[in-house]
Amino acid sequence: MTSLLITGARGQLGSDLVAAAAAAGLPVRAFGWAELDVTDADAVEHALAAFAHDATTDDVHGTAVVINAAAYTAVDAAESDVVTAYAVNAAGPGNLATAAARLGLGFIHVSTDYVFPGDGIRPYEVDDPTGPTSVYGASKLAGEQAALAAYPEAHVVRTAWVWGTTGANFVKTMAALEATRPTLSVVDDQRGTPTYSADLAAGLLELAAHPGPGGVLHATNGGETTWFGFARAIFSELGADPERVQPTTSDKFPRPAPRPAYSVLSQAAWVSAGLTPLRPWRAALAAAFASAPEAFRPA
Repeated sequence: MTSLLITGARGQLGSDLVAAAAAAGLPVRAFGWAELDVTDADAVEHALAAFAHDATTDDVHGTAVVINAAAYTAVDAAESDVVTAYAVNAAGPGNLATAAARLGLGFIHVSTDYVFPGDGIRPYEVDDPTGPTSVYGASKLAGEQAALAAYPEAHVVRTAWVWGTTGANFVKTMAALEATRPTLSVVDDQRGTPTYSADLAAGLLELAAHPGPGGVLHATNGGETTWFGFARAIFSELGADPERVQPTTSDKFPRPAPRPAYSVLSQAAWVSAGLTPLRPWRAALAAAFASAPEAFRPA
């Protein structure tokens, strides 16, 4: 059995990690930001030491693994809040990895497609050159480097375009706009893979149970689309006419932080590690609306 400590446990992915662990009957300690500030090295050491003391870590009883889902994800705000972005996204993972390595705990850190420059023409492999174009992406890359420098046996799992039942996300935004606007324009020149946080959580729990060698992996749902294509699929799930969504370009919606034009991540390393590939993004969207329609439709 795997014992888990989850940081960022009140967020979108963290909430699904906690729910998935509970459903699997796994012992889990869940820390939101109020319970554990990952930028505080002393607090991190204390929390992980208590977890290591209580968790069984021998081969008979299982392993103890820390999954870091805590992150500063305000992409535009990070451009002017550089210190906080780096504290959470770079120093935080370093603190967690350092303590996990010292205590002999497994460690999984969740990262992002934004570490790449976004100018690719085929899915990014784990060893492709990085080159973030935003403060958010640069801070997340620094977090990857800090985690692996402190703990080479750790896993960094990059993902992209995450959405789920908890918190604000693109699916909920589109559902709200469908209810209030006759038509809307969505960018069609940014390509990636929508990733259902519940599917990602299941993948991370599989990795925690069967870690293998440390290093970088990619985990997203399968396939690819644009935000425009994603929006049309959401309208279809809402029972609305997808033709109400019209394509536009990114230059019509200038933002403080540049968005990658291409964010598709290859799952080749994930599959080669013997892990189950996540289902296609379109199937995940349909399943989410079927199982929890109230979470995505406005009240």
